[in-house]
Amino acid sequence: MPENIDKKTSLHPRNKHQGLYDFDALQKAYPKLKPFVMLNKGGIESIDFSDAKAVKALNKALLFSYYNLETWDIPRDYLCPPIPGRADYIHHVADLLALNNDGKIPTGKQITCLDIGVGSNCIYPIIGIHEYDWNFIGSEIDQVAIHNADKIRILNPSIKNKLDVRHQPDKRDVFHSILKEKERIDVAICNPPFHSSTKEALKGTKRKIKNLGLENKGETLLNFEGKENELTCEGGEVRFIRNMIHQSKRYADSILWFTSIVSKKDHLKDIYKTLRQANVADIKTISMGQGHKSTRFVAWTFHDEEQMQDWMDNRWI
Repeated sequence: MPENIDKKTSLHPRNKHQGLYDFDALQKAYPKLKPFVMLNKGGIESIDFSDAKAVKALNKALLFSYYNLETWDIPRDYLCPPIPGRADYIHHVADLLALNNDGKIPTGKQITCLDIGVGSNCIYPIIGIHEYDWNFIGSEIDQVAIHNADKIRILNPSIKNKLDVRHQPDKRDVFHSILKEKERIDVAICNPPFHSSTKEALKGTKRKIKNLGLENKGETLLNFEGKENELTCEGGEVRFIRNMIHQSKRYADSILWFTSIVSKKDHLKDIYKTLRQANVADIKTISMGQGHKSTRFVAWTFHDEEQMQDWMDNRWI
């Protein structure tokens, strides 16, 4: 059975977004958030999470306040992700790298992370660069998303020279045409499309609305949506991750750790089976959680302990 190294269902201890949002500080960082702040039924300051404009304003405030960004925006209808959960993935990935480094998180320019499907929002590189000073490669199939991600990069000095956004011309490929010859990646991260169809994605959206108690309000669902390629792929996340595993074999020497979020626990059985068929050297499953929501990511490597040590000696020291 693959090792589950973290069974917690709360935010990572290093996650900056513990507890309630500090709306006073957030409004100072981004004054345009103020019109969206209100008291909820419990008398606590919040925003209307069914309002796409409010959610985008909150994201801007968080990025300006915590991650040293000067400007950030996304095109209409593109995914506007919740930042605390994205930060959790990055922090747990940092812990994964520390396992092979005597418990010390490797930081700085010697670490390169590949974000598979960086999206128009560029959230994972923003967090990873700010928190650990890693270099990032962001791959993406959508040209509009690429243009916007690169715009975010260019307009923010803190990430400008730490991120390389690259176009993936074939949506069936994960690594081919992205990695350059002899390029080495310390960890690949991926938040794959969860759903196999638009109909299935809509069901998921309605479920989120219901969980927030907003099903009878009739607000826009834009903040829970996104472009079709951000939410769906043929066969859903299981087929995407299985395809990623099969292709990862060809890049076993180029990438130390491969990781992917798995939204549904029931999908792990098929994913473990595929990993065993690929003859990986190690598999880890890391649990993550926020409030009532729990998720996890699977990590695998083709490197044994000796090869791990050689990698660290040549790149991290």
